[in-house]
Amino acid sequence: MKAAVLRAPGGLDRIEIAERAPRAPETGEVCVRITASSLNFHDYAVANGSISVPDGRVLMSDGAGEVVETGAGVNEFATGDHVVSTFFPNWEDGPITPAKRDGTPGDRGEGVAAEYVTAPASAFTRAPAGYSAQQAATLPCAALTAWRALMVEARIKPGDTVLTLGTGGVSIFALQFARAAGARVIATSSADAKLERLRALGADATINYTEDADWGKTVKRLTDGRGVDAVVEIGGPGTLAQSIAACRMGGHISLIGVLTGLAGEVPTAAFFYSNLNMTGITVGSRAQQQDMVRAIEASGIEPVIDRCFALDELADAFRYQESGQHFGKIGVTI
Repeated sequence: MKAAVLRAPGGLDRIEIAERAPRAPETGEVCVRITASSLNFHDYAVANGSISVPDGRVLMSDGAGEVVETGAGVNEFATGDHVVSTFFPNWEDGPITPAKRDGTPGDRGEGVAAEYVTAPASAFTRAPAGYSAQQAATLPCAALTAWRALMVEARIKPGDTVLTLGTGGVSIFALQFARAAGARVIATSSADAKLERLRALGADATINYTEDADWGKTVKRLTDGRGVDAVVEIGGPGTLAQSIAACRMGGHISLIGVLTGLAGEVPTAAFFYSNLNMTGITVGSRAQQQDMVRAIEASGIEPVIDRCFALDELADAFRYQESGQHFGKIGVTI
């Protein structure tokens, strides 16, 4: 079978398509014919060498396809079932622990950028009914991160207001989940054309942050001085101060990304004055993914996919991601 692997020490020019022998499932395992994947910032950090992995590691955390064989003792899935991978295959439910965090595909474990993946059945959930494999492959990292941020941690409800930043996969899924939950959405971007697309997806108000350096104050004005109930914060130190300024008293910030750096100043006085809550988010559990799949089926949400690349074009897909031109998810056909 073909698999996209990374040669040490990493770098986009070190991605190779290798031949690997598929493995028959043992007790408790399933073999899945993977037909689609999608790119996340985490995958990019592995591919460019920012996150070190063993030489020859199969890349990519997100994958979807069809079960082709089951091992003894597997009752949850049968041959022909459409499934999607989990970002943390050892995190079934409950609070995160170091042991549950281990084994992320494409990082601490072999990835899913391969024609066949054999793994414990718990490393997959069923895909949403009616979804294509490419649609399902957008869910394990970006969608689940947005779901946990809003529905699990912030516990948004109808009538709340949510702030999303940018037009990557997490932010667009957050917009869609918030709208499906009956919340109002204020969204930011650096491009007017992308802001127009966000409004078409249901954003109630948009802000071009390159033209409005104090967009936190603008968010307050757009909420009649109250502030938003929840922020899906993907920027990190470069945007956190504005996100704090945008929150209502007692509001919630889900800190997800580090797109503006790994460290920086935090306006602590503003944070505690407003009695804010902030949760660090690293995707979610298998149980949360199952909840999300049911919600997707009930709401009819469909992922926004910018474009798809072939497996042997994976390096080009990462370069496209690097350019920041995309709107939503970038897919990979396997």
